[in-house]
Amino acid sequence: MFSTLCSQREIDLIASAFSVMGADSDPGAPSAVPWRKVLYERQPFPDNYVDRRFLEELRRNVGVRRYRYWPVVREAGLVTQQLSCVAAFLTLWWYMYQGQLYPFTLLLAGLLCALLGYGLYEALGGPRTAGRTRLADLQSAAIFLAFTFGFSPVLKTLTESVSTDTVYAMSALMLLAHLVTFPYAQPSPPGSLSLNAALFGSVCLASRLPGALHTFAMVTCALLVFALWPCLLHRLRDRAPRGFPWAAALVSLGGIGGLASQSPGGAVLLALVQLALTLLCPLLLLWLQEHKDNIHGPWDEAEIHEDLSRFLQ
Repeated sequence: MFSTLCSQREIDLIASAFSVMGADSDPGAPSAVPWRKVLYERQPFPDNYVDRRFLEELRRNVGVRRYRYWPVVREAGLVTQQLSCVAAFLTLWWYMYQGQLYPFTLLLAGLLCALLGYGLYEALGGPRTAGRTRLADLQSAAIFLAFTFGFSPVLKTLTESVSTDTVYAMSALMLLAHLVTFPYAQPSPPGSLSLNAALFGSVCLASRLPGALHTFAMVTCALLVFALWPCLLHRLRDRAPRGFPWAAALVSLGGIGGLASQSPGGAVLLALVQLALTLLCPLLLLWLQEHKDNIHGPWDEAEIHEDLSRFLQ
């Protein structure tokens, strides 16, 4: 199978070309001998012979999924809210860098958000990982906090020998990689490229803060924003579909509002990008679908539909 955007004129040209091949491949071939599309039998036709029925099996747009506008807009909310998450994280970092936000305040707010989010995650229900209990979740959180707090002085001095411009460039590149590689179809699992890129960029930024406690608070905030919040949002999308658009819209507005407190121009740019992603990109997708033309025919690779599992026993 191959996909292409082609016109009816191009298909007619292909059909005429194959007709010419079929007519001129072997003028001396006896008409009484029918041509069969088999390879294991010698026939009085050249190997590249095709008859005039070659394009009778031509099919278009087989199995093409048709989209509707508002469901696509709803799914685009995942992208826009993730942009706002990055903007909100950068806003919090800037407040701490300027000394306008104390680390104890950020830690207390993060603790309250984590407790509320975990309670909502459990209230929504859904499948749990085998062997995971609430006690195991609490132990994992305690271990992470203990190790992060213990290594905060190391993280604080991690980029002392690196120039500030290089740190900012690396952070911007990593956060961009986080947005590009984020698994929007499912929660971001630990160890994924998207999560690692976000945490690496967060550590680079946190190393430029005044003290080790600031670094600890910023890394903890990064875990809440880039690892735990996507899991809660996807659980909300699956278990409470009506509440998901409101949650995504609230996060998007929060990111724009936070950025507006530091950079009004940046907030306007972020709002325009979000509007384009949410409203214009779905329209572009639907417009491109009208011009989609997948061609299927005898040239496709063979597909085996028979269940062959019995041969594996």
